[in-house]
Amino acid sequence: MTNMDKLYDSVAANGPVCVGLDTEIGYLPATDPAKTAGENVVEFNRAVIAATRGVAGCYKVQIAYYESLGLDGLRAYAETLRMARATGLPVIADIKRGDIAKTAEMYAKAHFTGDFEADIVTLAPYMGLDSISPYLPYCKEQGKGVFVLCRTSNPGSRDFEYQTLADGRTVYTMVGDALTQLGADYMGERGYSSVGLVIGGTTGEEAAEIRARYQNTFFLIPGYGAQGGKAADIALYMKQGNGGVVNSSRGILLAYKKQPGVAFDEAAYNECVRMREDIQSECDKL
Repeated sequence: MTNMDKLYDSVAANGPVCVGLDTEIGYLPATDPAKTAGENVVEFNRAVIAATRGVAGCYKVQIAYYESLGLDGLRAYAETLRMARATGLPVIADIKRGDIAKTAEMYAKAHFTGDFEADIVTLAPYMGLDSISPYLPYCKEQGKGVFVLCRTSNPGSRDFEYQTLADGRTVYTMVGDALTQLGADYMGERGYSSVGLVIGGTTGEEAAEIRARYQNTFFLIPGYGAQGGKAADIALYMKQGNGGVVNSSRGILLAYKKQPGVAFDEAAYNECVRMREDIQSECDKL
């Protein structure tokens, strides 16, 4: 089985919530002065993982939050990946690498093996398909996966991604088409390619068209909650309640601020359950 197969099975069993462990030290309700910033982050993440492992489809770890703490942070990053992968749930390393040739080979080795090993990584495609190809041997030989930026959730996505080409397609559609063609050689048992797409969920405008166009492509869907994405929009990107995972970072990590008197890990669990039910309710209406 590929890691996209495992992601599909996890969504079927636990729901589509992707817990974003994009943990800034300022998110912690309290810190231990005897521990480093990285050690405090690890303890916070440990509690969140333990609380949510039964209601999360997967975990996503954004490397920038850890890099900002230097070597201490990178140790925390490695330990967070290890803890998350120990749950048996798929783990996405949100690294958004986009380089080529030997450099890309080294990035692939760094994040698919060793201390920073993850199951799936995020990539940026705008240097061309040769920025993706160095990761594909790991998909073929080890079942690893990639989520490649396509139609993102940030307001600036319209600067480039929505530009119209001579053939009438948008840039994001050109990217999605090329990656879908590339991913056809890496299909898993559940009918999805190991080459997935990042499709922002902050709008439902093109949702039906995008889902219909990329039937065999798994989506990583950011934008729910803090960025304004609604469950009704998100549901349109799913395929019978599967085929995608929906990331929430601040909404889960900071849920305790909206649940007075509730411990941060319990609040994270409560938010995962609420989010899962919210999305499932909208999926059931389709």
